[in-house]
Amino acid sequence: MFLLHRSIQMIKTEAGEMRVVKGLRMKGMENPIHIGFINMEPKALLIPQYIDSNLIIFVRRGEVKIGLIHKDSLVEKQLKMGDIYAIPAGSAFYMLNTGEGQRLQIICSIDTSVSIGRGPFETFFIGGGTYPPSVLAGFDRKILRTALNISGSELDDLLMRQNEGPILYVPDAHTPGKWASFMQLKQRERLEGLMGMEVDEEEEEDKEPAQEKQEEKQRTWSWRKLLKSVIGNDLNKDEEKKTKTIGRSFDSYNLFDRSPDFQNSYGWSLAVNKHDYPPLKRYNIGVYLVNLTAGSMMAPHMNPRAIEYGIVLSGEGSVQVVFPNGSSAMNAKVREGDVFVVPRYFPFCQIASRGAPMEFFGFTTSAKKNYPQFLLGANSILHTMRGPELATAFGLDEKRFNKFLDAQNESVILPTVPSLKPEEEEQQQKEEKKEQQHKKKEKERHHDVANGGLGSFIRSFEDHMVMGFD
Repeated sequence: MFLLHRSIQMIKTEAGEMRVVKGLRMKGMENPIHIGFINMEPKALLIPQYIDSNLIIFVRRGEVKIGLIHKDSLVEKQLKMGDIYAIPAGSAFYMLNTGEGQRLQIICSIDTSVSIGRGPFETFFIGGGTYPPSVLAGFDRKILRTALNISGSELDDLLMRQNEGPILYVPDAHTPGKWASFMQLKQRERLEGLMGMEVDEEEEEDKEPAQEKQEEKQRTWSWRKLLKSVIGNDLNKDEEKKTKTIGRSFDSYNLFDRSPDFQNSYGWSLAVNKHDYPPLKRYNIGVYLVNLTAGSMMAPHMNPRAIEYGIVLSGEGSVQVVFPNGSSAMNAKVREGDVFVVPRYFPFCQIASRGAPMEFFGFTTSAKKNYPQFLLGANSILHTMRGPELATAFGLDEKRFNKFLDAQNESVILPTVPSLKPEEEEQQQKEEKKEQQHKKKEKERHHDVANGGLGSFIRSFEDHMVMGFD
């Protein structure tokens, strides 16, 4: 039930692809988080666009430059492997794979709380042509010609040329050429716009390269000299302050640059919340990363504040989730690329296979510190609540109950489960299944008799849960 298989291919071109795994949808949760996977070939560009959902991206492999519009300014950020970065809904952005000969892999959360509700998310392409069409193409031609101040043939040249798709190759992305010239031109135009300067493009085209270079140098020198003489150093300070402010608002955070929150011989884990990376507060999303050694397990626990989405980055293992009545909700094997989800309050654990370590990354639906409640292990709530009352609840005397608790010295991430021979494991599974069925029947009978139909209510709750998931 909680292993997500519904994948939709949103983009597919020679230069890359994007697919989306649809998130958990049930009654009372009308705005699920979807998980997006973006793969881009070297020197590939995801063309400028904006979408109706908030994105938290994680660079799994490679390097990427992201250009983002923030308050009428272009913010450009170079990200590397391990970085997380926030892109607000409605903000125009692009992505360029800048890794030399390296494929770019990005995993992102897609928060649909502000979406218009059509599909996993809705994309509005700014750039485009015949494929994909730009949103500009939807306006009347007369309006576009007037707004751009160009002729009809020039308009056709602008809106009908591109047909390579939303992800396309930029062959000269790393060499002096059209792309570099374009970025330099944008910066120059911003500087000249600040001073109210206007560049006569027709005159610029007629000038020799050497002359153009000399005049560009002269303009830059004159601009700086004028600013210094009229305003002094205040402008430099203001610009520096503005740059720092924008930088802080759209900074990145690298998961691999920080120490784990917890680490022992069996693995490590870390969680990033709004205090670590402030942009998460705006979208109420948390991020985590866990690495388990071969055969080890994350101790059974539950999240009191958030739904948890997980993506297996490497290795394989299993994920177990438990219903409120103590029956198994899911015991599924997972491998690289699988996506799983665990509802708030539901107990669960992750176990790495014996063959290799398992690493998984994910998102939670809360930017606050989650404070997971561990049900087993040396730091479990059983230890915190230990006493005659809890022992009585298990039908044991306190001495015997404490003996069970003290048998495990490890916490959070627990060591390998002792291995059994194949025939012993098969026999144990049969016995456990038989015992679970017996306990379930006894529990249902007891609840029906003692609580006037409460057992039937719990069974109907399970049915409701199953029917509620999309």
